[in-house]
Amino acid sequence: MTPSVLTRRADFLAANRGLRVARPGFVLLARPNDGAGMRYGITVTKKIGNAVVRNRMKRRFRELLRAALPEHGLPDHDHVLIGREGGVERDFAQLADELDIALQRVADGKGERPRRPRRGDRTSGKAAGKGGA
Repeated sequence: MTPSVLTRRADFLAANRGLRVARPGFVLLARPNDGAGMRYGITVTKKIGNAVVRNRMKRRFRELLRAALPEHGLPDHDHVLIGREGGVERDFAQLADELDIALQRVADGKGERPRRPRRGDRTSGKAAGKGGA
């Protein structure tokens, strides 16, 4: 079974309320999705670098997830990878090992608990201060 891709912002926000496992190159979020199947999403913010760097990181993460999720992913869960600063320079095999460890920790329920929303964050709509008038 091939995992499907998360596209809705609400799904990413919901995943943020699940378990979190931090690794040097990424943070893995995992949350049950009420029978929607195995799904994944990738987030790389502008803090990481320019578009070339962010797209390279997303391509690497996409390939990591395609290889790892069918075997190690949790059924009926959303999996979200958030890129971290050192992720693009890390060795691909090392990232794959870290992802396997992170998926195992989530399966064992050993991730950090969900974080509280930051003050001023909204759960839907555009981010504050963004958008035209």
